Formats: sequence, structure tokens, C-alpha cells
Amino acid sequence: MKKENENPKEDEELTEEVISDSSNEDLEETEESKQVEELNNKLLRLQADFINFRKRVEKDKESTIAYALESFVCDLLPIIDNFQRAMESEEDKESGFYKGIEMIYQQLIKTLNDNGIEEIKSLGEDFNPNFHHAILMEENTEYDEGKISEVLQTGYILKDKVIRPSMVKVAK
Repeated sequence: MKKENENPKEDEELTEEVISDSSNEDLEETEESKQVEELNNKLLRLQADFINFRKRVEKDKESTIAYALESFVCDLLPIIDNFQRAMESEEDKESGFYKGIEMIYQQLIKTLNDNGIEEIKSLGEDFNPNFHHAILMEENTEYDEGKISEVLQTGYILKDKVIRPSMVKVAK
């Protein structure tokens, strides 16, 4: 026969203890899942920060290289200008001297282009103060108003940055 617990208070305490243990386990599982979720979020943020850091370092590295190149190119531009003047002043375009100077000039321009330095195309283009420096304005029937009629000094761009604007005459 079944024996009933003689002390009903003991039954209540036992029931409360079982309920308490079960709710403690639920509470512990909830706290653990919160900790796991928090750690996952921290890990994801850390990964994103690392990826951003790596991109920023790569961009800074490219920028440093470009600016170092800019200084060198700025020192080289007067030499290129002198090559252009020497070629323009030579009357005999078929002479060996002229062809040698032209070949050296072409090699310099190719080297600049290979390193991301481009000549600003100006002649016949619309005047743009971001790329051109207007020295003169002249009446000219050959070009429309606001177009560049003559390039006095060639300008250059390094990637997206103007390192020297073109000095130009603009038609009015």
C-alpha cells in the first residue's frame, strides 16, 4: 500500500526545490545563451574592425606611394617641358638629333603613363578651372567661346589628382 508522506510541509519543500532547480537551470541556460550571443557579437565586430583596418592600411600605403611619386614627378616636369621646347625649336624635323630627342621624350612620357601620370588633354576642350589655368583670353574664330585655343604649358594628373594644371589661352 502506498504510504503518504506524513509531513505535508516536506512535500511542499520538495516540490519547491524541484521547481527551483528547474528554474535555476533555465536561468543558467538563458544566461549562457546571452553570453554566447554577446561573444558572437563581439567576434563579428572585431572581424569587421580588422577588415576595415586592413583596407585603411592598404589605402594609406597606396596614398604614400602616390605622394612620393608626386614629388618626384613635380621635379621631373621642368625637364619634360625643356624637351618639348627643344623639339619645337628644331626646324629640321628629319635630323638624327631631333629624332633622338623625340625618342627620349616619348620614353619619358611612356614611363610617366606607366606610373599613373597622364597629360591633361586641353586643346579644343571646354575650359575647366579644376584642370586648367587661364593665362589669356583671345578673340578666335576657330574655337567656340569657352574652348581652349592654345596650350602654353602642359598639365598633368596623377591618378585622380591634378599635380600641375595646364596653362592655356581661352577663346572668348
